[in-house]
Amino acid sequence: MDVKRPTGKLGVLIPGMGAVASTFITGILAIRDKLAKPIGSMTQMGTIRLGKRTEGRVPLIKDFAPLEDLNNLVFAGWDVNKENLYEIGIRSGVLDRRLLDELQEELVKISVMKGVFDKHYVKKLDGTWIKTGKNKMDLVEQLMEDIKRFTTEQNTQSNVMIWCGSTEIFLESTEVHSSLKNFERGLRESHPGISPSMMYAYAALKLGIPFANGSPNLTVDIPALKQLAQASEIPIAGKDFKTGQTLMKTIIAPGLKARQIGIGGWFSTNILGNRDGEVLDDPESFRTKEESKLGVLDYILQPELYPDLYDDFYHKVRINYYPPRGDNKEGWDNIDIFGWLGYPMQIKVDFLCRDSILAAPIVLDLALFLDLAHRAGMKGIQEWLSFYFKSPMTLPELYPEHDLFVQLAKLKNTLRHIMGEELITHLGLDYYEG
Repeated sequence: MDVKRPTGKLGVLIPGMGAVASTFITGILAIRDKLAKPIGSMTQMGTIRLGKRTEGRVPLIKDFAPLEDLNNLVFAGWDVNKENLYEIGIRSGVLDRRLLDELQEELVKISVMKGVFDKHYVKKLDGTWIKTGKNKMDLVEQLMEDIKRFTTEQNTQSNVMIWCGSTEIFLESTEVHSSLKNFERGLRESHPGISPSMMYAYAALKLGIPFANGSPNLTVDIPALKQLAQASEIPIAGKDFKTGQTLMKTIIAPGLKARQIGIGGWFSTNILGNRDGEVLDDPESFRTKEESKLGVLDYILQPELYPDLYDDFYHKVRINYYPPRGDNKEGWDNIDIFGWLGYPMQIKVDFLCRDSILAAPIVLDLALFLDLAHRAGMKGIQEWLSFYFKSPMTLPELYPEHDLFVQLAKLKNTLRHIMGEELITHLGLDYYEG
C-alpha cells in the first residue's frame, strides 16, 4: 500500500470544546513542553511486533508508521459558550490549576468558534455562543467557512474532525438519511431528523476531512453520509468513545466467554457530575447512550451460539447525575456468574475513573490514525479503529466486533498491512516443526 508521508501541519477540529477537548489539547501542549507523558496513547507509547518472536523486532508504533508528529498538530473547535480554552479547562475541573496556569498563554490563543446548537437535541444544555442562519444548509456553509479560514490561517496540510460534543436525543435513520440527495434537501428544509452532529459531519466530508464520532449519536453512520464518505474517499469512524465501564466489560466478558463461564446477570450503574452527566439526566439523551452501552455484551457473548451459558442473562445499565463527583466518574458492576455444574459465583467491579483522562488519548490516536488512513487511500468505514468505540461502525451485513483483544489484533494487523509487513496469526507451529 502506497502511504504518503505527512508534509505539514495537521489540524484537529473539535465540535464540543468541553472537558474532553480541553483535557486533550492541554495534554498535547504539556507533552510538547515535556511537562507530562502521553500515557494511554497507543500511537505514542504502544509497540507492534513485526515478524517472528525470535527476530526481536518490536518498534514503537510512532516509529513504525508515518504518523504526524505531535509538534505539528494545531487545534480549533466550536462550542456553545463564549469561553477560551483556558477558561473551559478551569470550569471543567479535570486538570490541575497549576498546569493550566503554566500553559495559559497558549490555551487562550486556541480558537473556539460559535457552535451549531439546537436545544431540541440536547435538552439539558443552554447556549449563547451559537450560529444563526436561514436554514440548516446555511449553518453548514458557515461551518465550512470556519474550516476554510482555519486552514488558511494555520496553513494546515490536512485536517481531521473528532466530535466531542454532548449526547443528542435518540434518533433513528429515516427517509431523510437514506441518500445524499434526500439529506441535502433536508438541510435546505431544516428537517428535524438532521441533528447538529450530522451537520458537522457533512461539512467535514464535503471538504475532504476524515470524521470520527466520539458520542453515541446517530451521526456519520447514516446511509447518506456513508455514501458521501465512500464517494469522496474519506475515512470515517465511530461511535462513542470506549472509556470507563464499557472498557471494563470488553476486557472482562471475553475472558469469561473464553473459559466458558456462564453469566446470569450483569448490573451496571454509573455516577458522574460533569456536563455529560447533566446531559444524560435527560431520558431522551440517556436512551441514545443506553443503546450504545447495552449492545456490547450481546455481541461478545453470542447467546445464540452458547445458550447454556448466556441465553437468559439479564443486563441492566443505569447512569446517575451526581454533581459533587464532577468528571471523576464511578462505574459499579455486579456480575452474577456460574461455573462447573452450575455453581454460582460473583464478581464486583468498582471503577473510579476519570472520564476525560481516559478519553483524551483516544482523541489523539483517532486523529493520527484517521490522518494515516487518509494518506494511505483508505475510505469509508474504518472498522480497524473499533478498538476505541463502544458501538463500532461496520458494513450493514456485518456484526460489530466488541472483544477488545480481537479489536487490538485487527488494529495492529491493519497497521502491518498498511506498511507492507507480514500479518501475525499467532499460530506459532513453525517454531516447532523439524
